[in-house]
Amino acid sequence: MATTTASAPDHAGMPRPKASLFGLTSTFYYRLLSVVGLFAAWQIAGLIPISVAFPTFTQTMQALFEMIIDGRIGAAYAETIKPLFLGVGISMVFGVTIGVSMGLNRIYQWFWEPIFVVLQASPVAALIPLITYAYGIGLTAKTVAVIILAAPIIVLNTYKAVRNVSPTLVQMCRSFQGSRIQEIWKVVIPNAAPVIFAGLRLGVAAGFIGVILAELLITPTGIGDIISYHRSIAEYPQMYAAVFTVILFSAVMVGLLEVAETKYFRPEKRKSRS
Repeated sequence: MATTTASAPDHAGMPRPKASLFGLTSTFYYRLLSVVGLFAAWQIAGLIPISVAFPTFTQTMQALFEMIIDGRIGAAYAETIKPLFLGVGISMVFGVTIGVSMGLNRIYQWFWEPIFVVLQASPVAALIPLITYAYGIGLTAKTVAVIILAAPIIVLNTYKAVRNVSPTLVQMCRSFQGSRIQEIWKVVIPNAAPVIFAGLRLGVAAGFIGVILAELLITPTGIGDIISYHRSIAEYPQMYAAVFTVILFSAVMVGLLEVAETKYFRPEKRKSRS
């Protein structure tokens, strides 16, 4: 007597669920492993040591803890975030606006593109004396230094994103009698959002470079003052601790931008993570 067995359902083409532990995806654990590996390599390099000016990871974290407790890090960032947030905010608002206008209008492109290409190629450290001569050594000069580094990246990435929007989507919007404003807000910007946000993340990272350069070369204030001071007296754990906070703060800001992108402009990316 012939018997039949139920065949396993065919799941070909279905996405496999990501392995998870304690509700966390495997991607999280790979990233965690990468960070732990980096810190372990840092600790080993400091123990060898590869240089007398290279402290171990534990020495750096101990120095960071001490500076947090005595308030030095908090006071330094209270000074650093003023030109940083001003410069990055101005670069984001005007950078995206100018980049979109360049992508939509050839005249704006011909006018703005050479300016921002030259700014992106210019060595900022060489421009700092000119900025100081024009704006002094206060908040304005530091904000301008941040804008010079962040704005060209944001503008040019936004311009390229808008220029590469699918013409089919634009034609579809026009065929449904969509207005110019609807075309920009409902088709162009959402379609260009991934590259625009990539430019914003790169611009924020460049803004951090700009504010640290300004604090090192214009006026020794904020986190740049901590770095230069402890370097001058050979307290390298404190110096590396200050640099570590800059990297950490920059990574957090870039991560927040990615969260905003996923939440408001990339619903398909949000679904793939759920």
